[in-house]
Amino acid sequence: MDTRTGAERRTSCATARSLAALLLLAGLASAAQAQSGETQRLRSRALAATCATCHGTDGRAVEGEALIRLAGMPADYTLTQLLAFRTGQRPATIMHQITKGYSQEQLEEVAKYFAAQK
Repeated sequence: MDTRTGAERRTSCATARSLAALLLLAGLASAAQAQSGETQRLRSRALAATCATCHGTDGRAVEGEALIRLAGMPADYTLTQLLAFRTGQRPATIMHQITKGYSQEQLEEVAKYFAAQK
């Protein structure tokens, strides 16, 4: 038999509802973060896909070809090379033009993406 007063029972129910609401909000926040992470991953992959014609899908160039494999390269190294192409410090036939079409943030994102590929 429940010996609590009506006010105590109402308080207990309100506390349970508040806890349930907090758990629901935490679950929604977690789902939103997961979706945001997936959206970011897809955005990064789409940026990197623009390199596929020359450097292969996900930066996995065909062995024996003249163009280098980008997959697995350290992000700092890749970004340094991309910026060198952009400024003309590293000569290229087309990369200097391509890199000028991307923002600093996009180049950083592409470099990180390729670093994560194995």
